[in-house]
Formats: sequence, structure tokens, C-alpha cells
Amino acid sequence: MSGQGAMGLQVEGLRVEYPGKPPVVAVEGASLAVAPGETVALLGPSGCGKSSLLGAIVGIVPPSDGRVLWDGLDVTSVPVHRRGFGLVFQDGQLFPHRSVARNVAFGLEMAGVPREERRARVEELLALVGLDGYGSRAVTELSGGQRQRVALARSLAPRPRLLALDEPLSSLDADLRARLAVEVRDILAAAGTAAIVVTHDPAEAEVMASRVLRMEEGELL
Repeated sequence: MSGQGAMGLQVEGLRVEYPGKPPVVAVEGASLAVAPGETVALLGPSGCGKSSLLGAIVGIVPPSDGRVLWDGLDVTSVPVHRRGFGLVFQDGQLFPHRSVARNVAFGLEMAGVPREERRARVEELLALVGLDGYGSRAVTELSGGQRQRVALARSLAPRPRLLALDEPLSSLDADLRARLAVEVRDILAAAGTAAIVVTHDPAEAEVMASRVLRMEEGELL
């Protein structure tokens, strides 16, 4: 739950460039805000810089200018693992040698959460994403949609302040994407987690997010 005066995410004048002669500017002067509990979509074509912007926000891409703040505190130089932000990739990036439950528990194990508390949190999340009773299954036995729901549960397990989703449904077929877009929206709302969803699909953006920001050639429109 957000405390009094909570403002959520603020991004101010973020610029991302990659080495080259001349350097390649992927994001130029991006500013945005995401309130606690709000889901915002970054919508644009491939190569427009939306994934670079998302990476700079969560800390996996170093910005060359600008600031990232949470509740007014500058986290631009804070390491990824200490920002309290979660990330869901396009392919989920699950651990094939771990069961569903142990995938979801991974972040909790890394944080040293006691076993019984981990077990309760995993059960809670599997129920939230509609996979109650799937804990002992191998992730290799799951469908694509089920795997993405496990990835979502794993990212939510440590109770991130912000969840970043980078084209989370793009590897799925059209019918499943449409269904899962609604499910993910409802899961995020139930979890009360602020989120940014990167997508190139306008319909997906409208379904998943309460607000859609369009991006073109490295700039937010």
C-alpha cells in the first residue's frame, strides 16, 4: 500500500544513446509519470525506442541524461536489484529446471524470505494468476499463456513498486493474446501494482492500460 504523499514513478527528460560514430540516440527527452496502482502503455512501432526507455526506467540501460524518481527520490543511479522494480520479458525467461512454484519463489529465495512465508506467497500468487494447483508442475509442461502467467507471478512475488512488461504477449497467437491481455490487466489491478506495458499493438494497449503514451523515433508524442 502506498504511503501518504506517494507519487509513484516520475521520469524527467530521459535520454538514451548507444555507442557509435556518431552515437545512436534511442530515446530523447522522455518525461512521464505513473501513479501508484496505475498501468500505462508505451505504444509504438519496432525500433521507436520504447524498450530502451523501459530499460532505462528499470535500470538495465544507463541513460545519458535525465532522471528516474520514485515518490520524489532520485533512483537514476540505484542498481537494478535495489530499485524495487520488476520486469517481465517477451519470452518470460523462466527457469526450465525449476517447478512452477520454485520459479515463482525465486525472487523470494534471493531475498531470504523464510520458507513458510514463501510457500504462502507462492500459493497466493498462483491463485491470483489462475494457476492454483500447478505449483509442482514442470514449466516445460505448460502452454505459452500459462508460462507467461507464471512469469507474471514470479515478478509480482517480491511485491515490486513498479512492474515493467516488455511486449509480454507478442510471442502468443492472436486469440490467446486477446484473452491474456484482459487477464493481465485484471491481475495487475488485483495486485495494486503500478505498471508500464510496452507494446506495438494498439488494441492490446487500450485493453491493458488506463492510459496510453505513443512513441515515435525516440520521442514520446
